[in-house]
Amino acid sequence: MCTLRLADTAPGQARGGQDRTGRHGARLSTGLCALLFAASLAGCAVGPNFSRPPTPKVDTFLPGASPSAFTAAGASQTLRADVSVRDDWWTQFGSPAIDAAVNDALTGNATLDEAQASLRRAEDQVHAGAGIFYPQVSAQAGASRERYVPLHTGSQAVPSIFNLFTVSASISYAIDLWGGNRRYVEGLAAERDAQRYALEAAWLTIASNVVNTMIARAAWRDEIDATQEMIGLVREQVRIADVRAQVGTAAYAAVLTLRNEQATLEATLPVLKQKRAQAGDLLASLTGALPAQWSAPELSLRELALPADLPQTVPSQLVRQRPDVLQAEALLHAASAQIGVATAAMLPNITLSAAGGLSGSSPASIAQRMGQSWSLAADVAAPLFQGGTLWYGRKAAEDAYAASRAQYRQTVLSAFAQVADVLYALEYDAGALDAQSRALAAAQEALRLLRADYHAGTVDYLQILIADGQLHQAQIAWLEAAALRLQDTVALYAALGGGWRDEPRSGEAGQGSH
Repeated sequence: MCTLRLADTAPGQARGGQDRTGRHGARLSTGLCALLFAASLAGCAVGPNFSRPPTPKVDTFLPGASPSAFTAAGASQTLRADVSVRDDWWTQFGSPAIDAAVNDALTGNATLDEAQASLRRAEDQVHAGAGIFYPQVSAQAGASRERYVPLHTGSQAVPSIFNLFTVSASISYAIDLWGGNRRYVEGLAAERDAQRYALEAAWLTIASNVVNTMIARAAWRDEIDATQEMIGLVREQVRIADVRAQVGTAAYAAVLTLRNEQATLEATLPVLKQKRAQAGDLLASLTGALPAQWSAPELSLRELALPADLPQTVPSQLVRQRPDVLQAEALLHAASAQIGVATAAMLPNITLSAAGGLSGSSPASIAQRMGQSWSLAADVAAPLFQGGTLWYGRKAAEDAYAASRAQYRQTVLSAFAQVADVLYALEYDAGALDAQSRALAAAQEALRLLRADYHAGTVDYLQILIADGQLHQAQIAWLEAAALRLQDTVALYAALGGGWRDEPRSGEAGQGSH
Protein backbone atom coordinates (compact mmCIF):
# COMPACT_ATOMS: atom_id res chain seq x y z
CA MET A 1 0.00 0.00 0.00
CA CYS A 2 1.36 3.41 -0.97
CA THR A 3 0.65 6.07 1.66
CA LEU A 4 2.71 9.21 2.29
CA ARG A 5 1.93 11.65 5.10
CA LEU A 6 3.50 14.87 6.37
CA ALA A 7 4.09 15.50 10.04
CA ASP A 8 1.43 17.60 11.76
CA THR A 9 2.19 21.25 12.41
CA ALA A 10 3.89 21.78 15.75
CA PRO A 11 1.91 23.68 18.44
CA GLY A 12 2.38 27.43 18.17
CA GLN A 13 3.72 27.28 14.60
CA ALA A 14 2.51 30.09 12.44
CA ARG A 15 0.19 28.94 9.67
CA GLY A 16 1.99 30.89 7.03
CA GLY A 17 2.12 30.46 3.31
CA GLN A 18 4.93 27.91 3.56
CA ASP A 19 2.84 25.69 5.83
CA ARG A 20 -0.16 25.88 3.54
CA THR A 21 2.02 25.02 0.61
CA GLY A 22 3.41 22.03 2.47
CA ARG A 23 -0.05 20.77 3.38
CA HIS A 24 -1.27 21.34 -0.14
CA GLY A 25 1.74 19.46 -1.50
CA ALA A 26 1.05 16.64 0.94
CA ARG A 27 -2.57 16.36 -0.19
CA LEU A 28 -1.49 16.50 -3.82
CA SER A 29 1.18 13.85 -3.38
CA THR A 30 -1.08 11.61 -1.32
CA GLY A 31 -3.85 11.96 -3.88
CA LEU A 32 -1.43 11.24 -6.70
CA CYS A 33 -0.16 8.20 -4.84
CA ALA A 34 -3.68 6.88 -4.30
CA LEU A 35 -4.55 7.48 -7.96
CA LEU A 36 -1.48 5.70 -9.19
CA PHE A 37 -1.97 2.86 -6.75
CA ALA A 38 -5.52 2.39 -7.98
CA ALA A 39 -4.27 2.49 -11.56
CA SER A 40 -1.72 -0.17 -10.77
CA LEU A 41 -4.43 -2.40 -9.34
CA ALA A 42 -6.65 -1.89 -12.38
CA GLY A 43 -3.84 -2.31 -14.86
CA CYS A 44 -3.15 -5.66 -16.45
CA ALA A 45 0.24 -7.25 -16.89
CA VAL A 46 1.57 -6.80 -20.40
CA GLY A 47 2.69 -9.79 -22.37
CA PRO A 48 0.92 -13.09 -23.04
CA ASN A 49 -0.87 -14.96 -20.27
CA PHE A 50 0.60 -18.44 -20.24
CA SER A 51 -1.63 -21.43 -20.81
CA ARG A 52 -0.59 -25.06 -20.95
CA PRO A 53 0.00 -26.44 -24.45
CA PRO A 54 -2.81 -28.73 -25.59
CA THR A 55 -2.33 -32.44 -25.19
CA PRO A 56 -1.72 -34.47 -28.37
CA LYS A 57 -5.00 -35.56 -29.92
CA VAL A 58 -4.20 -39.26 -30.19
CA ASP A 59 -5.59 -42.26 -28.33
CA THR A 60 -2.69 -44.67 -28.74
CA PHE A 61 1.09 -44.63 -28.94
CA LEU A 62 1.39 -47.05 -31.88
CA PRO A 63 -0.20 -47.06 -35.32
CA GLY A 64 -3.20 -49.31 -35.14
CA ALA A 65 -4.11 -51.19 -31.99
CA SER A 66 -1.43 -51.26 -29.33
CA PRO A 67 -0.59 -54.66 -27.81
CA SER A 68 -2.07 -55.25 -24.37
CA ALA A 69 -0.30 -58.46 -23.34
CA PHE A 70 3.13 -59.99 -23.83
CA THR A 71 3.48 -63.72 -23.13
CA ALA A 72 6.65 -65.80 -23.27
CA ALA A 73 7.37 -69.22 -21.77
CA GLY A 74 4.26 -69.05 -19.61
CA ALA A 75 5.14 -65.63 -18.13
CA SER A 76 2.64 -63.01 -19.22
CA GLN A 77 2.79 -59.23 -18.87
CA THR A 78 -0.48 -57.34 -19.25
CA LEU A 79 -1.05 -53.62 -19.69
CA ARG A 80 -3.86 -52.54 -17.39
CA ALA A 81 -5.54 -49.15 -17.19
CA ASP A 82 -6.30 -49.64 -13.48
CA VAL A 83 -2.60 -50.01 -12.65
CA SER A 84 -0.59 -46.85 -12.03
CA VAL A 85 3.15 -46.41 -11.87
CA ARG A 86 4.11 -46.79 -8.24
CA ASP A 87 6.52 -44.34 -6.68
CA ASP A 88 8.72 -47.32 -5.70
CA TRP A 89 8.19 -49.15 -8.98
CA TRP A 90 11.47 -51.09 -8.67
CA THR A 91 9.98 -53.15 -5.83
CA GLN A 92 7.84 -54.90 -8.48
CA PHE A 93 10.90 -57.01 -9.34
CA GLY A 94 10.75 -58.64 -5.92
CA SER A 95 14.45 -58.27 -5.14
CA PRO A 96 15.66 -57.02 -1.73
CA ALA A 97 19.09 -56.56 -3.32
CA ILE A 98 17.70 -54.13 -5.91
CA ASP A 99 15.65 -52.34 -3.25
CA ALA A 100 18.78 -51.84 -1.11
CA ALA A 101 20.87 -50.58 -4.05
CA VAL A 102 18.20 -48.09 -5.16
CA ASN A 103 17.72 -46.79 -1.63
CA ASP A 104 21.47 -46.29 -1.26
CA ALA A 105 21.54 -44.35 -4.55
CA LEU A 106 18.57 -42.13 -3.72
CA THR A 107 20.12 -41.13 -0.40
CA GLY A 108 23.75 -40.75 -1.43
CA ASN A 109 23.90 -39.80 -5.09
CA ALA A 110 25.85 -36.61 -5.73
CA THR A 111 23.77 -35.64 -8.78
CA LEU A 112 20.61 -35.68 -6.65
CA ASP A 113 22.34 -33.55 -4.01
CA GLU A 114 23.26 -31.04 -6.72
CA ALA A 115 19.71 -31.01 -8.10
CA GLN A 116 18.23 -30.47 -4.64
CA ALA A 117 20.63 -27.60 -3.96
CA SER A 118 19.72 -26.06 -7.33
CA LEU A 119 16.04 -26.34 -6.43
CA ARG A 120 16.60 -24.60 -3.09
CA ARG A 121 18.51 -21.86 -4.89
CA ALA A 122 15.64 -21.40 -7.36
CA GLU A 123 13.15 -21.11 -4.50
CA ASP A 124 15.34 -18.55 -2.75
CA GLN A 125 15.48 -16.57 -5.97
CA VAL A 126 11.67 -16.53 -6.10
CA HIS A 127 11.53 -15.18 -2.55
CA ALA A 128 14.22 -12.63 -3.34
CA GLY A 129 12.42 -11.50 -6.50
CA ALA A 130 9.12 -11.09 -4.63
CA GLY A 131 10.73 -8.33 -2.57
CA ILE A 132 10.23 -6.00 -5.51
CA PHE A 133 6.52 -5.78 -4.63
CA TYR A 134 7.24 -4.06 -1.31
CA PRO A 135 8.42 -0.53 -0.54
CA GLN A 136 12.19 -0.23 -0.33
CA VAL A 137 13.17 1.35 2.97
CA SER A 138 16.69 2.41 3.96
CA ALA A 139 18.24 4.39 6.80
CA GLN A 140 21.53 6.18 7.12
CA ALA A 141 23.43 7.78 9.98
CA GLY A 142 26.67 9.71 9.81
CA ALA A 143 29.04 11.94 11.73
CA SER A 144 31.63 14.25 10.18
CA ARG A 145 33.89 17.18 10.99
CA GLU A 146 34.14 19.72 8.20
CA ARG A 147 35.84 23.02 7.34
CA TYR A 148 33.43 25.20 5.43
CA VAL A 149 34.90 27.75 2.99
CA PRO A 150 32.35 30.52 2.18
CA LEU A 151 34.37 31.53 -0.91
CA HIS A 152 32.77 28.59 -2.69
CA THR A 153 29.53 30.55 -2.65
CA GLY A 154 31.11 33.96 -3.32
CA SER A 155 31.04 35.07 0.33
CA GLN A 156 33.97 36.80 2.01
CA ALA A 157 33.10 35.38 5.42
CA VAL A 158 35.73 33.69 7.56
CA PRO A 159 35.97 29.90 7.06
CA SER A 160 34.58 27.84 9.92
CA ILE A 161 35.10 24.39 11.30
CA PHE A 162 32.08 22.48 12.63
CA ASN A 163 30.74 19.03 13.44
CA LEU A 164 27.77 17.53 11.58
CA PHE A 165 25.65 14.64 12.79
CA THR A 166 22.92 13.31 10.51
CA VAL A 167 20.20 10.67 10.70
CA SER A 168 17.99 10.06 7.66
CA ALA A 169 15.60 7.56 6.21
CA SER A 170 14.10 7.08 2.77
CA ILE A 171 11.34 4.99 1.27
CA SER A 172 10.60 4.34 -2.37
CA TYR A 173 7.99 2.34 -4.17
CA ALA A 174 7.99 1.46 -7.85
CA ILE A 175 4.43 1.15 -9.11
CA ASP A 176 4.08 -1.98 -11.20
CA LEU A 177 1.73 -0.21 -13.59
CA TRP A 178 2.36 -2.56 -16.54
CA GLY A 179 2.94 -5.76 -14.58
CA GLY A 180 6.60 -6.08 -15.53
CA ASN A 181 7.56 -6.97 -11.96
CA ARG A 182 4.77 -9.52 -11.77
CA ARG A 183 5.98 -11.11 -14.99
CA TYR A 184 9.53 -11.15 -13.63
CA VAL A 185 8.51 -13.05 -10.49
CA GLU A 186 6.23 -15.27 -12.57
CA GLY A 187 9.27 -16.22 -14.63
CA LEU A 188 11.29 -16.98 -11.51
CA ALA A 189 8.50 -19.23 -10.23
CA ALA A 190 8.39 -21.06 -13.57
CA GLU A 191 12.15 -21.57 -13.46
CA ARG A 192 11.72 -22.94 -9.95
CA ASP A 193 9.16 -25.42 -11.25
CA ALA A 194 11.52 -26.39 -14.07
CA GLN A 195 14.23 -27.14 -11.51
CA ARG A 196 11.79 -29.20 -9.50
CA TYR A 197 10.99 -31.33 -12.53
CA ALA A 198 14.71 -31.58 -13.30
CA LEU A 199 15.14 -33.08 -9.83
CA GLU A 200 12.34 -35.56 -10.55
CA ALA A 201 13.97 -36.47 -13.87
CA ALA A 202 17.32 -37.02 -12.14
CA TRP A 203 15.60 -39.15 -9.50
CA LEU A 204 13.99 -41.30 -12.20
CA THR A 205 17.19 -41.61 -14.25
CA ILE A 206 19.28 -42.70 -11.28
CA ALA A 207 16.72 -45.26 -10.09
CA SER A 208 16.44 -46.67 -13.64
CA ASN A 209 20.22 -46.84 -14.04
CA VAL A 210 20.60 -48.70 -10.75
CA VAL A 211 17.93 -51.28 -11.60
CA ASN A 212 19.25 -51.77 -15.14
CA THR A 213 22.81 -52.19 -13.88
CA MET A 214 21.73 -54.66 -11.21
CA ILE A 215 19.90 -56.72 -13.84
CA ALA A 216 22.89 -56.67 -16.19
CA ARG A 217 25.29 -57.58 -13.37
CA ALA A 218 23.06 -60.51 -12.36
CA ALA A 219 22.89 -61.73 -15.97
CA TRP A 220 26.68 -61.51 -16.34
CA ARG A 221 27.13 -63.47 -13.13
CA ASP A 222 24.90 -66.28 -14.41
CA GLU A 223 26.54 -66.12 -17.82
CA ILE A 224 29.98 -66.40 -16.23
CA ASP A 225 28.85 -69.50 -14.32
CA ALA A 226 27.41 -71.07 -17.48
CA THR A 227 30.54 -70.22 -19.49
CA GLN A 228 32.80 -71.76 -16.87
CA GLU A 229 30.73 -74.94 -16.97
CA MET A 230 30.95 -74.96 -20.77
CA ILE A 231 34.73 -74.56 -20.61
CA GLY A 232 34.89 -77.54 -18.28
CA LEU A 233 32.79 -79.61 -20.69
CA VAL A 234 34.93 -78.64 -23.71
CA ARG A 235 38.10 -79.36 -21.74
CA GLU A 236 36.77 -82.85 -21.08
CA GLN A 237 35.93 -83.22 -24.77
CA VAL A 238 39.51 -82.25 -25.63
CA ARG A 239 40.84 -84.92 -23.25
CA ILE A 240 38.65 -87.65 -24.77
CA ALA A 241 39.43 -86.58 -28.36
CA ASP A 242 43.15 -86.51 -27.55
CA VAL A 243 42.98 -90.09 -26.20
CA ARG A 244 41.17 -91.22 -29.35
CA ALA A 245 43.72 -89.53 -31.57
CA GLN A 246 46.56 -91.24 -29.71
CA VAL A 247 45.02 -94.70 -30.19
CA GLY A 248 44.22 -93.90 -33.80
CA THR A 249 40.42 -93.99 -33.61
CA ALA A 250 40.02 -90.25 -34.38
CA ALA A 251 41.84 -87.63 -36.40
CA TYR A 252 44.05 -85.15 -34.55
CA ALA A 253 42.26 -82.32 -36.37
CA ALA A 254 39.26 -82.97 -34.10
CA VAL A 255 41.49 -82.26 -31.10
CA LEU A 256 42.62 -78.95 -32.62
CA THR A 257 39.04 -77.98 -33.37
CA LEU A 258 37.99 -78.58 -29.78
CA ARG A 259 41.02 -76.73 -28.44
CA ASN A 260 40.07 -73.76 -30.62
CA GLU A 261 36.55 -73.87 -29.19
CA GLN A 262 37.96 -74.05 -25.67
CA ALA A 263 40.24 -71.05 -26.25
CA THR A 264 37.38 -69.07 -27.76
CA LEU A 265 35.21 -69.70 -24.71
CA GLU A 266 38.07 -68.88 -22.34
CA ALA A 267 38.58 -65.57 -24.18
CA THR A 268 34.96 -64.55 -23.50
CA LEU A 269 35.31 -65.13 -19.77
CA PRO A 270 37.59 -62.13 -18.95
CA VAL A 271 35.28 -59.84 -20.95
CA LEU A 272 32.27 -60.98 -18.92
CA LYS A 273 34.16 -60.58 -15.65
CA GLN A 274 35.30 -57.09 -16.69
CA LYS A 275 31.75 -56.03 -17.49
CA ARG A 276 30.51 -57.36 -14.16
CA ALA A 277 33.29 -55.58 -12.25
CA GLN A 278 32.64 -52.31 -14.09
CA ALA A 279 28.93 -52.63 -13.32
CA GLY A 280 29.87 -52.83 -9.64
CA ASP A 281 31.96 -49.66 -9.99
CA LEU A 282 29.05 -47.89 -11.69
CA LEU A 283 26.69 -48.91 -8.90
CA ALA A 284 29.15 -47.58 -6.31
CA SER A 285 29.30 -44.25 -8.15
CA LEU A 286 25.50 -44.06 -8.37
CA THR A 287 25.24 -44.57 -4.62
CA GLY A 288 27.72 -41.77 -3.97
CA ALA A 289 30.55 -44.02 -2.79
CA LEU A 290 34.03 -44.90 -3.99
CA PRO A 291 34.41 -48.38 -5.57
CA ALA A 292 36.55 -49.47 -2.62
CA GLN A 293 33.91 -48.31 -0.13
CA TRP A 294 30.79 -50.01 -1.48
CA SER A 295 30.11 -53.54 -2.71
CA ALA A 296 27.14 -54.35 -4.90
CA PRO A 297 24.80 -56.97 -3.42
CA GLU A 298 24.96 -60.36 -5.10
CA LEU A 299 22.05 -61.28 -7.31
CA SER A 300 21.09 -64.02 -9.75
CA LEU A 301 18.81 -63.32 -12.68
CA ARG A 302 16.56 -66.19 -11.61
CA GLU A 303 15.90 -64.42 -8.30
CA LEU A 304 14.05 -61.60 -10.08
CA ALA A 305 10.30 -61.54 -10.58
CA LEU A 306 8.91 -60.30 -13.88
CA PRO A 307 6.19 -57.68 -13.16
CA ALA A 308 2.97 -59.16 -14.49
CA ASP A 309 0.63 -56.15 -14.34
CA LEU A 310 2.06 -53.13 -16.13
CA PRO A 311 0.58 -49.60 -16.14
CA GLN A 312 -1.31 -48.57 -19.25
CA THR A 313 -1.06 -44.80 -19.64
CA VAL A 314 -3.05 -42.91 -22.25
CA PRO A 315 -1.26 -40.19 -24.25
CA SER A 316 -3.14 -37.37 -22.52
CA GLN A 317 -1.77 -38.54 -19.17
CA LEU A 318 1.80 -38.93 -20.35
CA VAL A 319 2.40 -35.20 -20.82
CA ARG A 320 1.20 -34.58 -17.26
CA GLN A 321 3.44 -37.14 -15.55
CA ARG A 322 6.73 -37.22 -17.48
CA PRO A 323 9.16 -34.93 -15.62
CA ASP A 324 11.08 -33.98 -18.77
CA VAL A 325 7.85 -32.85 -20.48
CA LEU A 326 6.80 -30.90 -17.39
CA GLN A 327 10.25 -29.32 -17.21
CA ALA A 328 10.01 -28.23 -20.84
CA GLU A 329 6.54 -26.80 -20.13
CA ALA A 330 7.88 -24.82 -17.15
CA LEU A 331 10.71 -23.42 -19.27
CA LEU A 332 8.13 -22.43 -21.89
CA HIS A 333 6.22 -20.62 -19.14
CA ALA A 334 9.38 -18.79 -18.06
CA ALA A 335 10.04 -17.71 -21.67
CA SER A 336 6.46 -16.44 -21.94
CA ALA A 337 6.91 -14.32 -18.80
CA GLN A 338 10.09 -12.79 -20.22
CA ILE A 339 8.04 -11.33 -23.09
CA GLY A 340 6.02 -9.40 -20.51
CA VAL A 341 9.19 -8.20 -18.77
CA ALA A 342 10.65 -6.97 -22.07
CA THR A 343 7.36 -5.27 -23.02
CA ALA A 344 7.09 -3.45 -19.70
CA ALA A 345 10.64 -2.15 -20.12
CA MET A 346 9.45 -0.23 -23.21
CA LEU A 347 6.77 1.66 -21.27
CA PRO A 348 6.94 4.52 -18.75
CA ASN A 349 7.57 3.57 -15.15
CA ILE A 350 6.58 5.52 -12.04
CA THR A 351 8.41 5.62 -8.73
CA LEU A 352 7.15 7.28 -5.55
CA SER A 353 9.69 8.22 -2.91
CA ALA A 354 9.87 10.01 0.41
CA ALA A 355 12.86 10.95 2.53
CA GLY A 356 13.39 12.66 5.86
CA GLY A 357 16.36 13.48 8.01
CA LEU A 358 17.69 15.16 11.13
CA SER A 359 20.92 17.15 11.34
CA GLY A 360 22.76 18.86 14.16
CA SER A 361 26.16 20.06 15.25
CA SER A 362 26.10 17.68 18.19
CA PRO A 363 24.20 14.51 19.12
CA ALA A 364 22.14 16.56 21.60
CA SER A 365 21.04 19.11 18.99
CA ILE A 366 20.15 16.61 16.29
CA ALA A 367 16.46 16.63 17.24
CA GLN A 368 16.05 20.41 16.99
CA ARG A 369 13.49 21.58 14.47
CA MET A 370 15.90 23.69 12.50
CA GLY A 371 17.77 20.54 11.47
CA GLN A 372 14.75 18.66 10.16
CA SER A 373 14.41 17.99 6.43
CA TRP A 374 12.06 16.01 4.22
CA SER A 375 11.17 15.47 0.61
CA LEU A 376 8.42 13.85 -1.44
CA ALA A 377 8.80 12.90 -5.05
CA ALA A 378 6.96 11.18 -7.85
CA ASP A 379 9.23 10.29 -10.74
CA VAL A 380 8.10 9.25 -14.20
CA ALA A 381 10.73 7.79 -16.52
CA ALA A 382 9.97 6.86 -20.10
CA PRO A 383 12.41 5.50 -22.68
CA LEU A 384 12.31 7.76 -25.73
CA PHE A 385 15.16 6.55 -27.88
CA GLN A 386 17.35 3.54 -27.13
CA GLY A 387 18.65 2.77 -30.61
CA GLY A 388 16.27 -0.20 -30.94
CA THR A 389 17.64 -1.92 -27.82
CA LEU A 390 14.31 -2.34 -26.07
CA TRP A 391 12.39 -3.15 -29.26
CA TYR A 392 14.77 -5.87 -30.31
CA GLY A 393 15.03 -7.04 -26.70
CA ARG A 394 11.33 -7.80 -26.87
CA LYS A 395 11.77 -9.47 -30.26
CA ALA A 396 14.54 -11.60 -28.76
CA ALA A 397 12.20 -12.61 -25.92
CA GLU A 398 9.56 -13.61 -28.49
CA ASP A 399 12.16 -15.63 -30.40
CA ALA A 400 13.24 -17.33 -27.18
CA TYR A 401 9.61 -18.25 -26.54
CA ALA A 402 9.31 -19.71 -30.05
CA ALA A 403 12.47 -21.75 -29.43
CA SER A 404 11.11 -23.00 -26.10
CA ARG A 405 7.84 -23.93 -27.77
CA ALA A 406 9.71 -25.96 -30.38
CA GLN A 407 11.80 -27.58 -27.66
CA TYR A 408 8.63 -28.51 -25.76
CA ARG A 409 7.14 -30.04 -28.89
CA GLN A 410 10.30 -32.04 -29.53
CA THR A 411 10.33 -33.25 -25.92
CA VAL A 412 6.75 -34.49 -26.30
CA LEU A 413 7.60 -36.19 -29.59
CA SER A 414 10.60 -37.90 -28.01
CA ALA A 415 8.52 -39.01 -25.04
CA PHE A 416 5.86 -40.58 -27.26
CA ALA A 417 8.54 -42.23 -29.41
CA GLN A 418 10.19 -43.66 -26.32
CA VAL A 419 6.93 -45.19 -25.09
CA ALA A 420 6.25 -46.61 -28.56
CA ASP A 421 9.77 -48.07 -28.73
CA VAL A 422 9.33 -49.73 -25.34
CA LEU A 423 5.97 -51.23 -26.31
CA TYR A 424 7.54 -52.67 -29.46
CA ALA A 425 10.49 -53.92 -27.44
CA LEU A 426 8.28 -55.71 -24.92
CA GLU A 427 6.34 -57.36 -27.73
CA TYR A 428 9.47 -58.55 -29.55
CA ASP A 429 11.23 -59.46 -26.30
CA ALA A 430 8.39 -61.82 -25.51
CA GLY A 431 8.75 -63.44 -28.93
CA ALA A 432 12.52 -63.74 -28.63
CA LEU A 433 12.36 -65.14 -25.10
CA ASP A 434 9.68 -67.61 -26.14
CA ALA A 435 11.91 -68.88 -28.96
CA GLN A 436 14.93 -69.11 -26.65
CA SER A 437 12.81 -70.98 -24.11
CA ARG A 438 11.81 -73.52 -26.77
CA ALA A 439 15.44 -73.89 -27.80
CA LEU A 440 16.45 -74.42 -24.17
CA ALA A 441 13.72 -77.00 -23.66
CA ALA A 442 14.80 -78.83 -26.83
CA ALA A 443 18.45 -78.87 -25.67
CA GLN A 444 17.39 -80.22 -22.27
CA GLU A 445 15.29 -82.95 -23.88
CA ALA A 446 18.10 -83.85 -26.30
CA LEU A 447 20.53 -84.23 -23.41
CA ARG A 448 18.02 -86.36 -21.49
CA LEU A 449 17.56 -88.73 -24.45
CA LEU A 450 21.31 -88.98 -25.09
CA ARG A 451 21.93 -89.86 -21.47
CA ALA A 452 19.33 -92.62 -21.75
CA ASP A 453 21.03 -93.90 -24.91
CA TYR A 454 24.42 -93.68 -23.18
CA HIS A 455 23.18 -95.88 -20.33
CA ALA A 456 21.82 -98.25 -22.98
CA GLY A 457 25.25 -98.34 -24.60
CA THR A 458 24.20 -96.92 -27.97
CA VAL A 459 26.14 -93.62 -27.79
CA ASP A 460 29.50 -92.68 -26.35
CA TYR A 461 30.30 -90.15 -23.63
CA LEU A 462 31.65 -87.58 -26.08
CA GLN A 463 28.18 -87.09 -27.54
CA ILE A 464 26.87 -86.46 -24.03
CA LEU A 465 29.47 -83.72 -23.57
CA ILE A 466 28.58 -82.13 -26.89
CA ALA A 467 24.86 -82.08 -26.04
CA ASP A 468 25.65 -80.67 -22.60
CA GLY A 469 27.66 -77.87 -24.21
CA GLN A 470 24.78 -77.07 -26.53
CA LEU A 471 22.49 -76.92 -23.50
CA HIS A 472 24.78 -74.39 -21.82
CA GLN A 473 24.85 -72.28 -24.98
CA ALA A 474 21.03 -72.31 -25.01
CA GLN A 475 21.08 -71.28 -21.33
CA ILE A 476 23.33 -68.31 -22.10
CA ALA A 477 21.08 -67.20 -24.96
CA TRP A 478 18.06 -67.54 -22.66
CA LEU A 479 19.79 -65.46 -19.98
CA GLU A 480 20.45 -62.65 -22.45
CA ALA A 481 16.83 -62.67 -23.68
CA ALA A 482 15.44 -62.75 -20.13
CA ALA A 483 17.71 -59.87 -19.02
CA LEU A 484 16.66 -57.79 -22.02
CA ARG A 485 12.98 -58.35 -21.21
CA LEU A 486 13.54 -57.23 -17.62
CA GLN A 487 15.47 -54.14 -18.71
CA ASP A 488 12.79 -53.17 -21.22
CA THR A 489 10.26 -53.45 -18.40
CA VAL A 490 12.39 -50.94 -16.49
CA ALA A 491 12.37 -48.77 -19.61
CA LEU A 492 8.56 -48.82 -19.61
CA TYR A 493 8.39 -47.53 -16.03
CA ALA A 494 10.88 -44.80 -16.93
CA ALA A 495 9.09 -43.87 -20.17
CA LEU A 496 5.80 -43.44 -18.30
CA GLY A 497 7.31 -41.04 -15.79
CA GLY A 498 8.40 -43.41 -13.06
CA GLY A 499 5.73 -42.65 -10.48
CA TRP A 500 6.11 -38.86 -10.56
CA ARG A 501 3.95 -37.13 -7.94
CA ASP A 502 2.61 -33.63 -7.34
CA GLU A 503 3.66 -33.80 -3.69
CA PRO A 504 7.34 -33.47 -2.73
CA ARG A 505 9.13 -36.60 -1.66
CA SER A 506 9.94 -37.04 1.99
CA GLY A 507 13.27 -35.52 2.93
CA GLU A 508 13.39 -33.17 -0.04
CA ALA A 509 13.48 -29.75 1.54
CA GLY A 510 12.58 -26.69 -0.38
CA GLN A 511 10.33 -28.10 -3.06
CA GLY A 512 7.61 -25.80 -4.25
CA SER A 513 4.19 -26.74 -5.45
CA HIS A 514 3.21 -26.73 -9.04
